[in-house]
Formats: sequence, structure tokens, C-alpha cells
Amino acid sequence: MQQDTSKKAAALAVGAALVAVATLMIRVPIAPTRGYINLGDTMVLLFAILLGPVVGGAAGGIGSALADIIGGFPHWAPWTLIIKGIEGAIAGEISKRKKFFIPIGTCLGAFEMVIGYFLVESYLYGVGAAAVELPGNVIQAVSGIIFSNVVYVAINKMGLSLD
Repeated sequence: MQQDTSKKAAALAVGAALVAVATLMIRVPIAPTRGYINLGDTMVLLFAILLGPVVGGAAGGIGSALADIIGGFPHWAPWTLIIKGIEGAIAGEISKRKKFFIPIGTCLGAFEMVIGYFLVESYLYGVGAAAVELPGNVIQAVSGIIFSNVVYVAINKMGLSLD
């Protein structure tokens, strides 16, 4: 029991760190709300697939919120923690059923991210600014879906496991 808890805690910490690094590594700015497109969703979705809804969702939410704090957007951290945590939880829950469901899970998780940010941006900045951000969030979601699925397949082919 203790070993299982330690493994989950270590996986959560590594996952959150890699999500934060992927989010901060490459950032393409979007003007109206000072948001940016990044590769963080690839890791959010990948860790959701690998670690499941609870640990994967937590890694995605915590890592993304840390990236907001480190990257100069601390006011976004609470929203990001919730949005990305739910994204990972959805993707992880659906993906854990069978391998066939992984693309479906990542699509639904990423869709939640797009909707979540649109709603928060509409609330904070107005629907017009949120609409300008929408294409960037869609690009980020689609790239996250594609890259997370490709990396997952590669990990499987190499026979790697987190067990």
C-alpha cells in the first residue's frame, strides 16, 4: 500500500513538472488577452492516459497552474488548475476503458479545455476577446490530441510502462 502511494506521488510530481516545462518551453502569444498557445496539453493528455483520471488529472492541473505562476500569469492559475484538471480527468477516465477509447478520451478532454477557457475568457474579458482566443485554443487542443496519441503509441511500441 505504501509503495503504491509513493509511486503515485512520484508519478504526480514528475507529471506536473513535465506539464509545466512543456507549457513554458514554447509559447506563441495571442494578443487580446495576453494568452498563448503551448505544448502543455500534449503532456496533460498523455499523463491522463498513462496515470488515469485522478493522478493524471491532478498532474495536468497542478503542472499547468504552476506554469501560469512561473510564466507571469498567476491570476490564471486557479482557473487553469480547474480547467486542465478536468481535462485530464475526462481524458483519463474515458481512456482507461480500452485502448480504442484513448483518442475519444483525449478529444473530449481537449474539447472541455477549449470550452472552459472560452467561458472564463468571456467572463473576464468579454465574448469578443474570448472569440479571438478560440482558434488558438483549438490549435492547442488538436495538437495536444495528436501528439499525446502519437507519443502514447510510441511508448507502447517500446514496451515502456509506469507500473
